Amino acid sequence: MSNVTEEPREPGPDAVASAATLTRTAVEALPEGRLALQLDQGRPLRIKLGIDPTAPDIHLGHTVVLNKLREFQESGHQVVLIIGDYTARVGDPSGRSDQRPMLDPAAIDANAETFMAQAFKVLDREKTEVRYNSEWLKMESDQLFSLMARPTVARLLERDDFQKRMAAEEPVSLLELVYPLLQGYDSVAIDADVEIGGTDQKFNLLFGRDMQAAFGKPLQSIMTLPILPGTDGVKKMSKSTGNYIGVTDPPEEMFGKVMRVPDANLEQYWQLLLSEDLPSGAGPNEAKRELGRRLVERFHGPEAVPGAEEHFNRLFVRHEAPEDMEDFNLGEDPVHLPELVADAFGVSRSEARRTLKQGGIRLDGEPLPPEPLDYPAKELEGKVLQYGKRQFFRLVKGA
Repeated sequence: MSNVTEEPREPGPDAVASAATLTRTAVEALPEGRLALQLDQGRPLRIKLGIDPTAPDIHLGHTVVLNKLREFQESGHQVVLIIGDYTARVGDPSGRSDQRPMLDPAAIDANAETFMAQAFKVLDREKTEVRYNSEWLKMESDQLFSLMARPTVARLLERDDFQKRMAAEEPVSLLELVYPLLQGYDSVAIDADVEIGGTDQKFNLLFGRDMQAAFGKPLQSIMTLPILPGTDGVKKMSKSTGNYIGVTDPPEEMFGKVMRVPDANLEQYWQLLLSEDLPSGAGPNEAKRELGRRLVERFHGPEAVPGAEEHFNRLFVRHEAPEDMEDFNLGEDPVHLPELVADAFGVSRSEARRTLKQGGIRLDGEPLPPEPLDYPAKELEGKVLQYGKRQFFRLVKGA
């Protein structure tokens, strides 16, 4: 495994066809044509994905890469999932305008367990090799110094994120400079043939090739995949912006969020989440429903699909209250409505009054008037209080 370069040759038609299928939804597959040459070797390739477990849960945006790994598994290749328990302590600077906070090792380990449990809803557990990069990165100082001597600072500073921060006179720490070095060494340690990531990971993926070259290893090819937009259709799917669909969301919530995806993003959602083209002849509503059914089935099982769709129909088609809802205690008698709404739905009293004036508070489906603000508890007990379109409580008296 010491030869970095290969003799130029033409891959066979089967390898070319297989490469075309596997790269169908990719933004880039680099170097151009290399994946076909690798596939033409007739052996299972080692497909690398590195994940830093900086958060406990994953959303559908994360599954775009996992879906691609599953395609490689179904084509007979070996997926190597690297849990970056060591690199997570450093923090990936990709897309960052400041340094990430350092995480507690115990939190990293807990996040890793949760991530794997969710990732294996997409990946085939039996065909996935799981490695922790602390296996090779927790090294003696002389080994680390030898590793750090291989790249140049100039090469590390080519990164767009660093260029932007330096131009804005924002600091870049030495720890952040080390990150691509450590991440790239992962490719050396596990003999990666292909590494996959989002478009924001391109520098890291290419740097893995640099590290393989420095150690005399065959160079991996890389594949970048699109970033899935959130349910707003504009920003990257993210929990921080609230435009995400979590893989652990309850079935009815998952289905409902899918139904809010803008029509213009449907084709991308189908391709990236199902690896299929948008059904021809299906209108946007039915395409969203089928996408919602398929995703609920994948993450919750086929038995959860009918209830999730019926919940949506009840709330948004027939405008009925859900069958199951939490109880909320009415408290003191008489009941001051702005206080009740604020406590039940987590809004301010001024927001509650404003929503009342706008007709956004309903009792058993009927809009409440802005006056009166005080009601006898017996007039509210047992009824359904609704805030907006999706929040409901059944009002009860006492514990």
